This record gives sequence, structure tokens and C-alpha cells, in this order.
Amino acid sequence: MAEGTGGSRTEAAELIRELGKRYEEDIIALRRHFHRHPEVGAQEFATSEYVRAQLDEMGVPYRHVQGARPYPEQDGREQFIGTGVIATIRGEAPGAYDADGNPAKRIALRTDMDALHVTERTGAEFASQNEGVMHACGHDCHMAMMLGAVRMLMQMRDRLRGEVRVIFQPAEEISIGARDMIAAGALEGVDAIYGAHIWSEVDAGTVSCEAGPRMAFTDWFRIDIEGVSAHGSMPHKGVDAIVIAAEIVDALQVIVSRRTSPFEPVVITVGEIHGGTARNVMAGSAYLTGTLRTWHKDVRERMVDRIERVAGKTSHAFGAEISFSFEEGNPCVVNDPACAEVARQAVEQVLGEGAIGSYEGTLAGEDFAEYLQKVPGVLVFVGTHNPDIGAVHPQHSCYYTVDESMLAKGSMIAAQWACDMLE
Repeated sequence: MAEGTGGSRTEAAELIRELGKRYEEDIIALRRHFHRHPEVGAQEFATSEYVRAQLDEMGVPYRHVQGARPYPEQDGREQFIGTGVIATIRGEAPGAYDADGNPAKRIALRTDMDALHVTERTGAEFASQNEGVMHACGHDCHMAMMLGAVRMLMQMRDRLRGEVRVIFQPAEEISIGARDMIAAGALEGVDAIYGAHIWSEVDAGTVSCEAGPRMAFTDWFRIDIEGVSAHGSMPHKGVDAIVIAAEIVDALQVIVSRRTSPFEPVVITVGEIHGGTARNVMAGSAYLTGTLRTWHKDVRERMVDRIERVAGKTSHAFGAEISFSFEEGNPCVVNDPACAEVARQAVEQVLGEGAIGSYEGTLAGEDFAEYLQKVPGVLVFVGTHNPDIGAVHPQHSCYYTVDESMLAKGSMIAAQWACDMLE
């Protein structure tokens, strides 16, 4: 690292720490506003409007992404994503732009905006006012941290040697938002991208920035079983699809325990079983659906083949037939080593060496992976686990809460990463 660059980074970190203290209460207030008013994926209309109002107040130019493909819900309706926002912070340091107006470098910061169909039971004074919907995964925190980072970077434009694009993305929980934002041009001209996830398994006060696989391929399967219905008192006259479904569930777990290396992360979870029409009728058909989570593409391919084979052989042994369908979801989140190292240094710069956390990663999924298919980047885990304040419940829990002291820190890291990447 050149001496001048190192001095510049240190000066930037000092300013960011000062701004973090100045804006901390505002960032917490933003998080609580978003938490009170959650909206599910592709319906973040008030959320998007509030984000745009905040950007207007800061004088940040942006584009409202109003056109996107329809997404069919389970009830058959189609919903259109018209809630994305792409903001731009233009650096003003010497050499930030060339004579033609092109930035020396353009990096992106991304946050998601949607909530979940969860009924909140935290009892917080700022609990959800939208019955049956809750920010139970931390996206309220992500938006607050990002708006905090934007406010900091707007105060530091004279230090930015290029352009920062800020992506406010809808519909992460339903796995379509990133793809739609990419289709809308969110990554055009972008050299690298940063994202952060507040995380309940990482200790508050620390941030995990490791390179390599961090979150899993998120894939889906369905198995339809066709047996023969019969009177419940005459099981020998039919082929019980529910019994076969139960056998398949057991057999799928053996794939993980006996057909997969214990050093290879794999999860096969059956989340639904449906079958039967009456309590005295042996079910002639049933179906089950589930998810497959892996870290590596070759393992994923092997697992798909084994799931179909085990389900087919099990059903055949009982005299039934199956049909199998598999849907690829988002790919694995794999942090670029160079971008991850800049993130690690950013944490160290603004929070100190003791804030560098360690986390093995998770088989949960994140559509941030879609951006990483196009450009290098990093997703960091901002720790929020703190038993002293009850921040112990996992993501998607109705009791989910966070250590709000980490929010301004999350803003600071994003701002420092942006400055350092543009250096």
C-alpha cells in the first residue's frame, strides 16, 4: 500500500468514526420506522417511498425502478415489482471522472427491503403495525445501515475517487429481486459490489468478512406420488401414498448421513407433505416439497440425481409411481478474496482489530449471489447476537430482535469499504 493511500484511508476512517457517532441515533430511528411498517416482497411501496424521501432530503439523485416482470403468487395473481431504487453518489476527488464524464471506478452498495409473513411477538414498542408481517430477517436494519452509509458518503464526496451506486432492492425473500434489479441495469459499469447481512449467529461487536462460500445454493424440489386409493379398513386393496411419502422423507435423510462426506455441507429438508381426502380413505396420491442446500455445484448435481433416484426406487418398492421436478434457485454466495480483504481492512480501520469476527458460513440463501455472478464482491455478516439484551433468536423467528448498537457500525464499514475500493 502506498504511503499516500494509507494516510488517506486513515483520515477517512477517522471521519467515518466521527460521523458514526453523529448519526447513530438517526440510524436507529430509521430502523425502528422500517420495523413498524414492514412490507412483503414485491409490495414494498411505502418502504420505497420512504427511502426515496430520505434520498431527496440528502440531495442524492436516484432512479425509481418501476418496470419489472410479473411474478405469479400461489393464488394465481401477478404482482409487479415497482419498488426498486438505484441512487448515485458522485465523487469529487481529483480524477474521479475523466473528460467524458466516466468514473475512474464505479462500485455498488446493495441493501434489500422486504419483510416476511411472520406475526411478531417481540413486544417491542416499535413492533410491526402490519398484522402478520414482520422484519424478522434484519432487512429493516439493512436499509437503515445503508441510508446511514449514504449520509456519511455524501459528507465525504471530496474523498471519493469515482462513483458509488446504491441499490435498494425489493423481493429478496422470494428470490427474484436481484435478478430484476440486474435486468434494470443496476450493475451496468459496476466494478465491484458490497452487501451486508445482520446476523444472529455472529456475536455483536464483530463482523465476519471471510472469502469463499458463505451462503448456499437455494434449490427446490417436488415429488408427486401416485398410488391407489382404498377403504381405510382394507389397506391390502390399495397402495398408500401417505405411507410411501413418509418412507421417502426418511430415505432422503440417509442420502445426507450415508451418501455424503461429513466434510461437505448438505441439507435436504422436506417442508410440506400433502395427501388424503378423508380419514377413512387410504390416500391414492400425495406430494411433498422441499429444499436442497449445498455449497458446491458438483455436489448439487449429485444430490438432485440421488433425490430423484431414492424417491423413485422407494415408491417402486411399494408399487407406486412418482414424478419429480427440480427448480434451481439462487446460486451460492462466494466472496471474492480481494473484495473480502478490503472489507476486513475496513472493519479493522473503523472498529479495530477486535471486531474481526469468524463465522463458518450458513446453508441459508441470499439472492445477493446473483450480483456475484456478474461482478466480484463481498457479503459481510454484521454480528447481532447478544444474550444480555435478548438478541438470541434466529432469523425468521417471531421473537427476532437485534443489538441496535451495531447499526451505525454497519454504516461505517460500508462507507469505509466504498472509500477504500475507490482508492
